[in-house]
Amino acid sequence: YLYMKPKNCLIFGASGQIGRNLIRSLTKNNIKVTALTRNIHQKGYILKTQANPGYLEIVEGSIFDHELIEKLFNNADLCVNLVGILFEKGKNNFNNIHTEFPKMISRYASTYKLEKFVHLSALGIENAKDSIYAQSKLKGEKEILNNFNKAVIVRPSIVYSVDDNFTTQLMTLLGLLPIFPIYYNGKTKFRPIFCSDLTNSITQIINNDIKENIIEFVGPEEMSFKEILEKLLFLIEKKRLLLPMPISLARMTAHIFEILPKPLITNDQLNLLKYDNVFSGKYKSNIDFDFNCTSRFIDEVNKYSYMWKNEGEYSKKRVG
Repeated sequence: YLYMKPKNCLIFGASGQIGRNLIRSLTKNNIKVTALTRNIHQKGYILKTQANPGYLEIVEGSIFDHELIEKLFNNADLCVNLVGILFEKGKNNFNNIHTEFPKMISRYASTYKLEKFVHLSALGIENAKDSIYAQSKLKGEKEILNNFNKAVIVRPSIVYSVDDNFTTQLMTLLGLLPIFPIYYNGKTKFRPIFCSDLTNSITQIINNDIKENIIEFVGPEEMSFKEILEKLLFLIEKKRLLLPMPISLARMTAHIFEILPKPLITNDQLNLLKYDNVFSGKYKSNIDFDFNCTSRFIDEVNKYSYMWKNEGEYSKKRVG
């Protein structure tokens, strides 16, 4: 038998929902993973359960520790960057996280001649000229392609799963608030993609010879933000008033929220919400590559929505 030594994939941002799903997907495909985490005591036990023994090495350290990161590249064949933030706090600002960090690691990827470098970006960022988040992501993409022209940049619409900060947070808020504010009349369009559909596709990108620099990723259904809320309300069996909020008032409340450690909404996110989160049509998408991203939103969320129903796990399932 010809034994092929498993390749080693370095993952940054491994403890988020996409990272955890990706570790499972890669290690099932005989790829070893080295995951960098800020706090091994906080995140280590979550990560350890995602892979068979011997297939996952967890390293504690900061993404700002250049020396440590360069050492990790020395032993890597592949790299996936999933690091991203939705709001700024101190050193974790958009420029450091979305522009400077990708610039640094793509340079190491080039120096150490990695076979593949996959970077997670976001859909709809080209239109959002007034969002610092979107512009920092775009600059990061440019830096990566300057340093490592074989990089693959993955731009998904909203990613959801039982581990997300999207459907779970919305269902919690819908459970608590009798009136739910919606911005821009809830008309912003999305094509939510199920997390394991995305991570299985990233595994395919790593395993196959895909030369495309930017690939857009979407789920099978286009929905407005209001329709997403209506579907979630249906699943958790609640009725709520969805009330359009004037943007001037939304901005005032966002200013107050920005004081919190984890703001519910920021002014930058309000800017971002103006723009649809769907295909741009400028780049190839998961559909062109036959990646299987066909999970339906209502089917998948139904599997975990019982946690937000009054009756909990034993409430009768109903899905339409």
